[in-house]
Amino acid sequence: MSHQREKYFERSLKLLSKLNNGIPLLAFITTFVFLTMLSCSDYNKILKGTDYNLKYEKALEYYENNQCYKSLPLLEELMSYFRMTSKGEDVYYYYAKNQYCMGDYYLAGYYFKRFVKNFPQSSRVEECAFNSAICLMKNSPDYYLDQSESYKAIDEFQLFMSKYPNSYLLDSCNKMVSDLRNRLELKSFEKGKLYYKMEKYRSATIALNTTISEFPNTNFKEEILFLILKSNYLYASNSIDSKKIERFEETIKSYYTFVDSYKNSKFARESESFYLSSLKELEKTQNLTNGI
Repeated sequence: MSHQREKYFERSLKLLSKLNNGIPLLAFITTFVFLTMLSCSDYNKILKGTDYNLKYEKALEYYENNQCYKSLPLLEELMSYFRMTSKGEDVYYYYAKNQYCMGDYYLAGYYFKRFVKNFPQSSRVEECAFNSAICLMKNSPDYYLDQSESYKAIDEFQLFMSKYPNSYLLDSCNKMVSDLRNRLELKSFEKGKLYYKMEKYRSATIALNTTISEFPNTNFKEEILFLILKSNYLYASNSIDSKKIERFEETIKSYYTFVDSYKNSKFARESESFYLSSLKELEKTQNLTNGI
């Protein structure tokens, strides 16, 4: 372990030597530490000071230089100080932008939404309304997790498009909504597949039919219709005799639905085998029922 640390230290020194452009290493490190401390000292003076106009100027400067972690504490203090002044709008706007910059999309979304309400005549209202929806989308997790935020984001984007029908952001809104709907579509499809893998065939057909109903133009339609057919067949095959006739009839119907849409499907051979087997089982069950 000691040898590894020594090697790591040597590599670090070599890297620093390359960065210091010929300046003696000790002088380079000393200068770097001094400038860092000086910078922190200047910032703390501004933060603890009472010159609010300077704090305002520095807050915007830090934001423009992507130093949101410095800008945010200053703006937080200025929110109340400049509330009823001409700078109040700027402070509120940049406070929301800094929250977004820091990755706190819940707070950013809240303040963007509040901005729209508090400054309805501002030229930034349209942008903030859009950013509010973006924050909801940012908070939307991967498809296999709860998608409540995705539904909220879609509603927010649609509300935006309704309120600003001529906005330059419409194309971006449509793309975001499409991406969110794709996420919901995938979750719905995977839910049906999960039921199928768990051999809960009735639940699988219900879930997969729901996917078709909610997303009629889904890219997964071919596979969904095939899984509905297969699930119906397996559900019928494992049913008691008194239920087999209606369930094999349902399987045959789902076969016709499938082949009407996908005659040359990669699942064609397998789907036909379910169909032919269903016909045989149906005939067999009907004969038993009729005492033949």
